[in-house]
Amino acid sequence: MTLDQVKRGQKLYIVAIPNDTVRAQAIRFGIAEGSEVECAAKLPAGPIVIAKGKQEIAIGRKLAENIKIQLA
Repeated sequence: MTLDQVKRGQKLYIVAIPNDTVRAQAIRFGIAEGSEVECAAKLPAGPIVIAKGKQEIAIGRKLAENIKIQLA
């Protein structure tokens, strides 16, 4: 399953972030492979907003299609 398929409010684990640049940026925000996050919002034809703790990060749809996840 990929990040673009989640629904708002679902908790999930990040399984794989294949893009090296994206992985490095996610790590700066404290999100890495194996992290548990929650889908805070899913905007129609827009980004997926994931939350970890009090932090929220918007991830574009094209990028979200490449991030593998597992539901918690």
